[in-house]
Amino acid sequence: MALTQHTIAIHWVDQILQGARRQGLDVDALLAKSGISPALLEARLARVSQQQYSALIRTLCRALRDEYWGLMSRPLRVGSFAQGCEILIHCSNLRQVLQRGFHYYRLLLDDFYARLQVKHGVAHVSLSECRPDDPRIAFAQITFLFFTFGLASWLVARRIPFLSVDYRESGPVPGSIASRVFQAPVRYGQARMGFSFEARWLDLPVVQNPQTLREFLRRAPLDLLVRYRDHSSTTERIRRLLLRHLDGELPALEAVGKSLAMTPQTLRRRLREEGQGFQALKDDLRRDAAIEYLARAELSLVDIAARLGYSEPSTFHRAFKKWTGVAPGEYRHSHCKGADPAG
Repeated sequence: MALTQHTIAIHWVDQILQGARRQGLDVDALLAKSGISPALLEARLARVSQQQYSALIRTLCRALRDEYWGLMSRPLRVGSFAQGCEILIHCSNLRQVLQRGFHYYRLLLDDFYARLQVKHGVAHVSLSECRPDDPRIAFAQITFLFFTFGLASWLVARRIPFLSVDYRESGPVPGSIASRVFQAPVRYGQARMGFSFEARWLDLPVVQNPQTLREFLRRAPLDLLVRYRDHSSTTERIRRLLLRHLDGELPALEAVGKSLAMTPQTLRRRLREEGQGFQALKDDLRRDAAIEYLARAELSLVDIAARLGYSEPSTFHRAFKKWTGVAPGEYRHSHCKGADPAG
C-alpha cells in the first residue's frame, strides 16, 4: 500500500512566490497553472500536496527563467542544478560532495555562500549572507539547506543523521517542518543558518551513477521534497499502520502500541520527542489523504468521505474545512481547473 504523502503548509507557497511578486508577475495565474487555487493563500490553515508544490517550482522556473524563482539579486540560470549534479555524481565521498558543491554555488550566488568546517569530530555547515534582513534571502537559505540535505542523502543513499539545525529566526514559522524533516533539535535565534553532524559521515561513499542521476533529475524537484523522509520514525510507522484502517474507525493509542510492541507511555514519549501528538497525527493523516483523493477526478466527494471513514459526507465537509480553511468542493474545483496536464 502506498504511503499517503505529507502535505505542505500554504505558508511555504506564499514564501516561494516572493520573487514573482517582486517582478510583477501574475501570481494567481502561476498558482492556477500549478493546480493551486489562489484563494488558498487567504486560508491560513490550507495545505497543498507535494506534487502541487513541485509543479509550482517548475512553473516558476519556466516563467522567471530562474532556478531560484526571482529571490536572489541575480537569476540562477535554468540547468544550473543539473550541471552541479553532473559534477557531484563523480565525487568519491560526502566530504567531496559538500566541498565541490559549495564551491560551485559560490560561483553562481552573490547573496550567500556555504562553508564546511570540521572541529572536534563534528562537521558544521553554515551559510554566510550579505543581506541578513531580507526575507527573500532567508527563504532562499532555508531552501538551500533542505535541498543540500536531500541531494547529499540521495548521493550516498542514506539519510545523514544531524546533531542539530540552526535557524536565524527567533522561533518556528507557520507550518515549520524543520524538526520533523531533519529529525534533530532545531536551535532558533542563531547567528547563522546551518546544520551539524558527526564528521565520520563525511567518509560515506557516493553510490549513485550517471544512469540513476538521469532518473533523479527527471523527477526533480519532487524527489528532493520527499527523499529525506525517515520511514523508521515512530510517526511514520504509526502513519503506515493507521493507513490500513483509514476507511473505518482508527485504532486507539493502546492498540497501536500493542502492534508496535510499545507501551502507551513509551509511544506518547516517542511521539512527543518527534514533536507530534497522537490525535494530531490521525487528523494530519486524514487531511493529507483527503487532499490526495481530491486530486483524483474519478472519486466523488461521497467516495472520498467513505474512504476516510466518514459515514456522512457532511461530516467530512466540516472536518476538511476545519483542517484547511476551505471546503473540499472548492479545493477540488480549483485543483482540477488549474492543473497543468503537461506537468
